Amino acid sequence: MEEPAVEERTDEITLDIADGVATVVIDRQHVLNAVDGTAQARLNGIWEQLEQDASVRAVVITGAGTRAFCVGADMSASAVDKTGLEYWAGLDPNGFGGLSLRTTLDVPVIARVNGYALGGGMEIVLGADIVVAAETAKFGLTEPRVGRLALDGGIHQLVRRVPYTQAMGMLLTGRKADAAEMQAMGLVNEVVPEEELDAAVQRWVDQILACAPTSVRAVKQMVMQTSHLTATEARGLRLPALMAALDSEDSAEGVRAFQEKRRPEWPGR
Repeated sequence: MEEPAVEERTDEITLDIADGVATVVIDRQHVLNAVDGTAQARLNGIWEQLEQDASVRAVVITGAGTRAFCVGADMSASAVDKTGLEYWAGLDPNGFGGLSLRTTLDVPVIARVNGYALGGGMEIVLGADIVVAAETAKFGLTEPRVGRLALDGGIHQLVRRVPYTQAMGMLLTGRKADAAEMQAMGLVNEVVPEEELDAAVQRWVDQILACAPTSVRAVKQMVMQTSHLTATEARGLRLPALMAALDSEDSAEGVRAFQEKRRPEWPGR
């Protein structure tokens, strides 16, 4: 039986939860979905809520409309009146949009990139696990072009996620790159025509939902919590999600379904 949809709205950020999938939409189209202080706080609250909701098995984050995913900090907001030092001193530990540096969310996050992903918007992309982009999407850490820096993980994450010269080619110029180029670099999983974007995202969601929820959470937690360790050290770390998965009903159901040649019905515990 399908679970009833849960919908939460503010004027500019929406959260919809249906059938184990949460969809987060930044809806500030008048500023190309740029994020101000209120939106940042709302996004942080959403991630905290989803961290506590065991029924959520995947998250999709996107921007409203077709022009922009998110173009970063709202340059029209009063927060940009701060000096660089003041901004640096008040950085959110979870990064831009509450996501770019968050390490406590054990649910897979898919970035549905429908347009410009610039500055902090690019940092949100770097905080996602899977990236699906429209052919028309543009990516960039453009802060140097306005005398700023990508301080919410953009600089440090990009150089870890793509080849050094490719990362530096973007970081040192503030240039924009299209979706095909970002896919060639390895940051984007799939590029599709704009009209096929929703279908492509749904394919990735369906593949996540085909897996055991406890296994998926364990994978994400193991990756997020062990990046500073060697592979041997990481293997020996007894993380909560790993231990739960190893002793889960999902684990027993997976083996049973395989033996009975049927699709598993995951208990999620």
